[in-house]
Amino acid sequence: MNALFLRDAALFGARFGLSLLFLVMGWGKVSDFAGAVAYMVQSGAPFPALSALAATIIELGAGLALVLGVMTVPVALFLAAYTVVTGLIGHHFWTYAPGTVRYDMTIHFYKNLSIAGGLLALAAAGAGRYAVPVRRILR
Repeated sequence: MNALFLRDAALFGARFGLSLLFLVMGWGKVSDFAGAVAYMVQSGAPFPALSALAATIIELGAGLALVLGVMTVPVALFLAAYTVVTGLIGHHFWTYAPGTVRYDMTIHFYKNLSIAGGLLALAAAGAGRYAVPVRRILR
């Protein structure tokens, strides 16, 4: 196998793997929007219903764009920033007393930072060959 095929296959795998989080969580918000709003209230997100709607649209739209390889670099950069911000809003471990909840929130916060790192690496590498070009969508 040639190296370009392996690189492009790995980039598709990275796009697919990174998009799963956003697609699954976005679909979960569609399936239980009231629960998504309740979580936004619990986490202290501003304007909980609007935040839940925005998160749903962002996660599904950007997740789909990422897996298809549409505008991969700007989408990955946007999702990296989004993931850090959601970690700060939703997983503020430093506000919890030591114990199980704090440990769980710490894991989730650093998971968000790690995902953002993967998205930055994807933005640096690009979509690879197995991607839908924007010009094909605009036809």
